[in-house]
Amino acid sequence: MSSPGLPSAEKPKFSRRGHPRRSKLRFTGPALVALLACLSHPTTRTAEANAGSPGLFMASRDIGAVSHVGRVVFNAATGRYQISGGGANMWGTNDAFRFVWKPLAGDFSLQADIRWPAPGGDPHRKAVLMVRQHVDPAAPYVDAVLHGDGLASLQFRAEQGGPTREIQSLIRAPQRLRLDKYGDTLWMSVARAGETWRPAGGAYRLRFKEPFLVGLGVCAHDDTRLETAEFAKVELTPHPPDPTTRLVLHSTLEIVNLASLDRRAVLDAATHFEAPNWSSDGRTLLFNREGRLYHMLIGGGDPVLLDTGFAVRCNNDHGYSPDGTQLAISDQSQGDGKSLIYVLPAAGGAPRRVTELGPSYWHGWSPDGTTLAYCAERGGEYDIYTISVTGGAERRLTTAPGLDDGPDYSPDGRWIYFNSERTGSMQIWGMHPDGSGQEPVTDDEWNNWFPHPSPDGKWIVFLSYAKEVKGHPANHDVRLRLLPAAGGPPRELARLFGGQGTINVPSWSPDSRELAFVSYRLVPAGR
Repeated sequence: MSSPGLPSAEKPKFSRRGHPRRSKLRFTGPALVALLACLSHPTTRTAEANAGSPGLFMASRDIGAVSHVGRVVFNAATGRYQISGGGANMWGTNDAFRFVWKPLAGDFSLQADIRWPAPGGDPHRKAVLMVRQHVDPAAPYVDAVLHGDGLASLQFRAEQGGPTREIQSLIRAPQRLRLDKYGDTLWMSVARAGETWRPAGGAYRLRFKEPFLVGLGVCAHDDTRLETAEFAKVELTPHPPDPTTRLVLHSTLEIVNLASLDRRAVLDAATHFEAPNWSSDGRTLLFNREGRLYHMLIGGGDPVLLDTGFAVRCNNDHGYSPDGTQLAISDQSQGDGKSLIYVLPAAGGAPRRVTELGPSYWHGWSPDGTTLAYCAERGGEYDIYTISVTGGAERRLTTAPGLDDGPDYSPDGRWIYFNSERTGSMQIWGMHPDGSGQEPVTDDEWNNWFPHPSPDGKWIVFLSYAKEVKGHPANHDVRLRLLPAAGGPPRELARLFGGQGTINVPSWSPDSRELAFVSYRLVPAGR
């Protein structure tokens, strides 16, 4: 269901929502104690720090278990760093690599040209721009990484000893990488030779205790070897707090793989878009932006405007029919401006009105394509309704006090899943298509929204807010979680900054292996 606007810097029209100057760092009192603890954190000591200060940085050492001692060579005349590192990997729950760093606090940008002088080596060898809590091999971190095969990605470990995750960049084989930190938000930008900076797509929010470590690193991804990467035009720029900073909203269309939990960016833009649908042939994604609908290829490219006739105030409640020939939309352009449900050809065309009353917000197709499920407000209560795709009388399925929202059919047609606050917190519920047999599916410490069964019927994905968050607002730290349809505890798919617009409608790939969603970030203009 839509909600008005964003509590953010930029509100969408229609929504449901040379060498760098060296900085002088002084640490005294508690900060000095924290710094000493940071540098002396327990670790597998396979090599001692290099003597002297390597360029911009203060120290260098091997992190984790490596068979070959790494090294850092800094050319003061050219400002270039040649970093040689061993180690089996920077992944999983601990890392092994060569790291050169300095302690830092606050916001910053770190950028460099990166290249591998020698061909060959493991395609997964890594050269990174990193912010790291301390030198323990299992430490939390975020880095911008260039792999040997040209893959660029934002990698992160959220907690000590936790798993590593990544968001793969829109752009392969960039020449230049940049890692930015603003508050708890970190993101990557990339540039090919001769081109300007472009967002790599996605961001991650992680709170670091100050001071933290910022620097460069190399991992061979083969512990029998040393691999060397060259870092040129290295710039480390602190960004002092500025109360006049203007924040800009960026949206990223992402895909997460259920098996690996790897995320990849498909589209990133300094605008507000929402709610992806996956086409039945698996080739395209549909989303709404500023009242209009757009579709684009899974592999990337420019979004293409879909013809929706008079419907030019579409909100984020839309989706393809099971056979892929029709599209249900919720639009607010007619009459009194209340959301109404329409159906049009999937390729675009004139909308045909389905619901007579508003506001009505589409959420699901029955598997046989004959019935639509939706949330509607009638007499001050928001409940779940169904209606024939040809229109006619609507049928009310829920009557409990409070909000019932987000209905979506199971692929066998036996269940409608929805979210309800009838017990005091927002939880996932299920019922039969006639409204009978209403029962809770989740009952935990989260506020859970927008359940979507997978096409193969094995899973239910949903969006989770912290328990203190009311409604489904935009611009919050949220989680995508996955529940076995047959029962069992949910598992986490992704942590992101989002909420309203992230997965309001069905966004599964046809083969049930991947899920599309939208994440957001609020960052300073010009960064």
